[in-house]
Amino acid sequence: MQPNLNHTLDMVGKEKGIDKEVLIEALESAMLTAAKKRYGPDRDLEVHFNEDIGEIEIFEFRTVVEKVTDPETEVSVQEAVQLDPEAQLNDSLGIKLDTADLGRIAAQTAKQVLIQKVREADHALVYDEYKDRKGELATGIVRRFERGNIIVDLGRAEAILPVREQVPRESYRAGDRIQAFVLDVQPESRGPQIVLSRTSPGLLVKLFEMEVPEIDEGIVIIEAAA
Repeated sequence: MQPNLNHTLDMVGKEKGIDKEVLIEALESAMLTAAKKRYGPDRDLEVHFNEDIGEIEIFEFRTVVEKVTDPETEVSVQEAVQLDPEAQLNDSLGIKLDTADLGRIAAQTAKQVLIQKVREADHALVYDEYKDRKGELATGIVRRFERGNIIVDLGRAEAILPVREQVPRESYRAGDRIQAFVLDVQPESRGPQIVLSRTSPGLLVKLFEMEVPEIDEGIVIIEAAA
């Protein structure tokens, strides 16, 4: 017996702003892969999510023949008529498979798909939030160091301050607050990469804008910075 997935799909869709149809499509695709592993890659299978009962249904399609030579791809006319009275010779008949033994696999697959879709949605939200902040200042907390690069926690996302964008005489420890210039924001499969800089002339310009009201108001214009 599979768990009813409707409530879970509705809840995740509303909380994370993901279209339920997107979740269902991803779930069906993942379950088809799992079914192919379970029943064999050569079986003609289709997977559908039945919203009425909140369960995954798997159908195997076989050709209706007079005499079965391959039981995995063919079904006899006599058996086909029992399943569907209108079945005729050479029809492709969809036979619903008993997915009782797939209950645990279905639950695990659903969980993995939902986690992946939630992660993708979060990545998209973070990217949308920071893509327009390129060229602005960002303040965060130093979290860790990776090959000389500084990983900065901005709250909603982590950013990287590469070695090349660091001031040689500056040193930081985990937990220190740091202010830097958002040099670039790139979408990545593991989450958007936010690149910071402490050496960009843009940092100097932004700091002057913060400290000098005349610059912020446009009375004084910075033509260049180095």
